[in-house]
Parts: sequence; C-alpha cells; structure tokens
Amino acid sequence: MVYFFGFLGGLALFLYGMQLMGEGLQRAAGEKLQKILEKLTGVLVVAVALGAVVTGILQSSSATTVMTVGFVNAGLMNLKQAFGVVMGANIGTTMTAQLIAFKLTDYITLFLAIGFAVQLLAKRRRGKYLGQVILGFGILMLGMEMMSSSVMPLREYQGFIDFIHRFSDNPLLGVLVGLVMTMVIQSSSATAIANQGLIPLEGAIPVLLGDNIGTCITAVLASLRANITAKRVALAHVMFNFIGSIIFITFMGLFIKLVLAISPADDIARQIANAHTAFNVVNTLLFMPFTGLYIKFIEKLLPGKSEIISRKPAFLDEKMLATPSIAIGLAVKEIVRMGNMARHNVEVGLAALEDKDPEKIKYVLEHEPVIDALEEDITRYLTRMSEKEMSGALSAEHTRLLHACTDIERIGDHGEALAKDARRIFEDDIKFSDEAKEELRSLGKLVLEASGKAMEALAANDKALAQEAWDVCRQVKKMQKEIRKNHIVRLNEKRCDPVAGFLMMEILINMKRVSDHSKNISQIVLGIF
Repeated sequence: MVYFFGFLGGLALFLYGMQLMGEGLQRAAGEKLQKILEKLTGVLVVAVALGAVVTGILQSSSATTVMTVGFVNAGLMNLKQAFGVVMGANIGTTMTAQLIAFKLTDYITLFLAIGFAVQLLAKRRRGKYLGQVILGFGILMLGMEMMSSSVMPLREYQGFIDFIHRFSDNPLLGVLVGLVMTMVIQSSSATAIANQGLIPLEGAIPVLLGDNIGTCITAVLASLRANITAKRVALAHVMFNFIGSIIFITFMGLFIKLVLAISPADDIARQIANAHTAFNVVNTLLFMPFTGLYIKFIEKLLPGKSEIISRKPAFLDEKMLATPSIAIGLAVKEIVRMGNMARHNVEVGLAALEDKDPEKIKYVLEHEPVIDALEEDITRYLTRMSEKEMSGALSAEHTRLLHACTDIERIGDHGEALAKDARRIFEDDIKFSDEAKEELRSLGKLVLEASGKAMEALAANDKALAQEAWDVCRQVKKMQKEIRKNHIVRLNEKRCDPVAGFLMMEILINMKRVSDHSKNISQIVLGIF
C-alpha cells in the first residue's frame, strides 16, 4: 500500500510539473505561437513542422490540438491545415519521453533550486515564467523518480510479470490499457514513464499506441460544442491514431526491428522513447501523401454543412491599395459586413435577454472576437492606404471610414455586454417585472431600427436614410430617459428587486450606447463628425 501511495504521489507531481511547464511556456510565448500557427499553416509540410515545434515547446499535444480546434471553429484554419498541425502535434508530444530517456534524475534538486530562484528573483514576467518552466521540469522529474522507486518491487512480483507479458502475446490488450490510462490521467507521457523499466519493448509498444489514441480525448471534448469542421478535426485526430495503430500492430515485428536498429541495445527507456517518436513520424509520412483523400473520407464519416464566419476579410485586397479609389470601395464593403455582424450580435444579445437562451449567449461571445479581428484588419488596411496620394474627397472619405470602423467595433462590444447581462440573468435567475420586460422589449426594437437604418445608410451612402436613423436615435434617447424614471419609481416603491434594478440600469446604458454609435455612423454619412 505504501508503494501504491508513492506511485500516486509521484504521478501527481509528474502531472503537476507538466501543467506548470505548459502554463509557463504558454504565458511566455503562447500568444506568439498562436499567431504563428494561424499565419503559417497554408503548406502541409509547414503545418506539420509547426505542430511538432509548438507541441514540443508547450509539452502538450492536447494544448496544441485544442488550440487548433479553436482556430478552426473561428474560421482561421481549414480542415486540411488543422490536420497538418495535428499530425505534427503527435510528433512533438514525444519530446517528453525523449527528454526523460536522457536520465536527468541526478539533477532534480538543481532544476528545483534554479527554477525556484529564477521565479522568485526575476523582475520581469517573462523571467518569472522561465523560472516556472524550470521548476515545473524539476517537479516532473521528481515525480518520475518517485514513480520509478514505488514500482521497483513489482519487478519481482510474478503475478504482475505474467500480466505484463500478456501485452506481448495480446497487443490489443496493451492498446486498451494505454488508451484507458491516458484517458484517465490525461497524459500519454505519464503512461510511458509508468511503463519504463517494467515492460519489455514488445509489450510497451501496444501501450504507446493506446496512449496516442487516448490523448485524442481532449480534442474530442473541446469540439463537442464547436462547429462541424472543428468536430471533423477531432475525428481526423482519432482516426489518424486509430488507423496508424492498426497498421503498426499488423507489422509489429518489422517496427520492433526498426526501433532496435536506431536504439541502444541495453537502454529500454531510449527504445521506448524512440518507438514513440518513430510511430508518430512514420505514421505522419504514411498519411501526408493521401491527406486530400483522407480529408474527404473524414467529411463522409461526419457529413454536414460547415457554417463558419471567417475572421479574415472578405473584400480587402492588398493589390488594390495602389488604386485608392478602388481600395476605398472595398473597405466600405468590409466595414458594412463587419457592421452587419455587430448589429446581429446586438440583436441576438437582446433576444437572449428575453428568453435567457444559453446558446444565443454563447453565439454572441464566440462571434465578438471575429468583429475585433476584422476591425484590426480594416484599420491596418486603411492605415496603409493613407500612405498613398489621395484627392481631398478620397481623403475625407478615408477619415470617415476610420471613424465608422471604430463605432461599429464599439457596437459589437455593447452586443457582447448585453449577452453577458443575459448570462447573469440566466445564472442568477434574476427576475424582472412584466412592466420592465415590456419597456426593454420596446426600447430594443427601437435600438435595432436605429442601427439597421444606420448600416443601410452607410452601405448605400444614403443621406436621407442616415437622417431617418438619426431621428430614431433621438427617440431612443427620449425613451431611455422615460424608462429610467419609471425604473427609479419602481425601486423607490420597492416593486423592483435591487439586484434586478442594478442590472436594468446596466442594460439601458448598453442599449443607449448602441444607439449613440449608430447616430455617429449616420452623422458620418451626413458629413457631420
């Protein structure tokens, strides 16, 4: 029992060390890694290499695949790009086993001391994160040493020896054990460590194959509520490892010969590490020539229409910057597209306030980053356009578009705020009076009318429609004041709960600000700003 507790304690330290390392690396470089993944995955070979490098740095294929599922869900990657990253992530995750095979356990205390000192003494955040990485690696190694010591007596236990030998005779049993252990402890590396020194190579390889299948569970969970393409990424990951495992079990004898040929004869730890790496590298090489066919296979396994709103601009063309008159027209189209997204978010947010629908809340919160990303791209495009020589009229139009872009982004922000208000109403079960509900419903309709007319006026450069939008915005302002007065009366007469009252005021402010920014857009069309 003491040995069992020692193993559990070592496993806990190992997993905690892995988590500490991953968090430190993600904080230090996670944002940059995400941008690199987003921009450089157009070529399959590059996507594979990036997946391997990022996973090797983060020490977690799960982190890379979950990140990739998120990118696909947001429209930043297509299925083929994502699958390339996933294949690379499988290669990168073998880095842990390779590092452990170097037998650095004699330097555990040194890693712990250096990591703690750097984290404690570093003045900059990046230095502290580096210390966290080193400390995490030391804790990881300490956990590995504890696990190794606790399982040492099992080497002499005949029952365990007989069970282990079954892996060699029945590879499917080994695959199942590796699959279950990895799904439970969420780390294929930890399973590999538990095996080192206890299982012969013939028995360890099936367990490693099970590890690779089991590690897909994180991506599967991440994709459950994502779009169909993100679900296909998770399915492609599972099938990649499953099909690869079948192939390697079929040719187990040849694979063992390969591993022995590239590994020291007396170093089982290195043999297992190399087997892990060799499986993922060879499996990737086998799949790469057939990636197109494999993607079609996945789409047939999981049919359905993908509905992705891309973060990427649909109309902006860098080549047209040399002709500002055309570039301005393209910018207008992109800004209107962005404006329609922002207004729709407001519409869905207002609907969520009324029916407390978690799916509508989720929709708004997931689509707000798309609006932010488009605002950045449009602003960058307009800024580059300003470097070109423009007429006075084009220059004025350019300035108006910059202002419109900012106002639309703010409308998106208030749509997000309304969704968060709806989430609070749902989570805290906040009740509004029937009178308050009707007032919010009426004001919401007016706000949507104002923003709708403003967006139409911007798209068509219609001054008459812009004037109508401005007039509706005046009505919003007047109605909002009346609702505030009524609300204060209800609070004073204790007909309204104070918590609901505070939230009501917040909702009124967000609705008015949507109208204010819509007014700004109408003024831009009218030439008043």
